Amino acid sequence: MERTPPTTVTRVRLWRWRHNPLRRHSDVVEAWLVLVTWVLALLGGVIAGVVAAQATDSAFAARRAQVHAVSALLTDDVAKTPPGGSGYDDGRVWAAVRWTEADGTVHTGQARILPGSPAGSRLTVWTDGTRRVVSPPPSGTGATLQVVLTGALVVPPAGATVWAVGWLIRVRLIRRRLAEWEEEWEQVGPEWRKRSGGRG
Repeated sequence: MERTPPTTVTRVRLWRWRHNPLRRHSDVVEAWLVLVTWVLALLGGVIAGVVAAQATDSAFAARRAQVHAVSALLTDDVAKTPPGGSGYDDGRVWAAVRWTEADGTVHTGQARILPGSPAGSRLTVWTDGTRRVVSPPPSGTGATLQVVLTGALVVPPAGATVWAVGWLIRVRLIRRRLAEWEEEWEQVGPEWRKRSGGRG
């Protein structure tokens, strides 16, 4: 079976960029539109991903600035309870803790502790501006991973949005071209039928 040479296939695919009597202005516009759409989709997706990653990183930094770590004491023994059945549960349980601020003020709260910890155990807890115990802010490798994942997840939908806009514009161009062809055929068709009928 004879195969089409690669150069011929390339010429067929790039016919809108080549000079030929059948090429119209709308064909050139469509060719540029496809090229610009793909470029903007790639660039737009990457830029959106970078912006999202930077926004997430800034949010994490703001979170870290709003909380601070303090050294606390466990006030009661924590029973050796079995870990929860959920795969998302690390087995920690709530227990009462006490800590002293730099100004000497004593505070108490509830923190998640590993089962079996004895009273008097020292641990680090995170508190906010109201001296409430809060979850630790994202930091280190975990924070970096979340920033990267956020940026990576934003890239595809952002690029797809740009591509969809370009596709809608291209559909309108195609419809306009078909309408022009129909209008031209209405003008040329009768003459063509006369000539064909005369030959028959």
